[in-house]
Amino acid sequence: MEPLRPVRRTLLRDRAYETIRDAIVAGDIAPGAVVRDAELAERLGLSRAPVREAFSRLVDEGLLESKPQSYTRVTPVVAGDVRDAAAVVGAMHELATRVAVPRLFAADVEAMRTANERFTAAVTAGDVDAALRADDELHDILVRAAGNRAAAATIARYTPLIRRLERRRFGEGGTCRSAGLHGRLIEACADGDATEAVRVTAEIWRTLAELADLVDLADDAG
Repeated sequence: MEPLRPVRRTLLRDRAYETIRDAIVAGDIAPGAVVRDAELAERLGLSRAPVREAFSRLVDEGLLESKPQSYTRVTPVVAGDVRDAAAVVGAMHELATRVAVPRLFAADVEAMRTANERFTAAVTAGDVDAALRADDELHDILVRAAGNRAAAATIARYTPLIRRLERRRFGEGGTCRSAGLHGRLIEACADGDATEAVRVTAEIWRTLAELADLVDLADDAG
């Protein structure tokens, strides 16, 4: 039997980052909650170093805020931050779509249809986790086909800020993104119509900016 190889430090850092990020996005670690590296390291079965590195990355991405020698805590869901993130992520998705459409195979389009079917079923069932997973799967097909690593990295960095708001609205009776818009996007891809696909993609991301506006109004009313 070959000896086991030590787990690389980068993998531990990434594991800590992904686990903490997902807990924040899901609301398992609530906005305003103070997080401590020692406590989370123990819960994750890691040393404090990779958790600290994860904290630094999450601060940079806007999911945590830190005051040196005082606290590190989860940021609130701020509508303006979501609008900014949606503008950037939407632009990257438009870029990816423009490049990807001419490169798509029939199997890619069919995979998008299947993902949208799962999305629709999840929305109907009220399963926010499954809905967001299916939504990611659908759009990731275009991102992968585009092959633009900078665009993919930007999308990965800022999407969690948006997801927190989507989860909140879903829980209040919202339906995340429209399966109908997805359907129009898929048909444009099937037709090889990059211009229409980009136009629909832009419309999808405008709905998220409008979602942030609704949160502003609700917070003002509260």
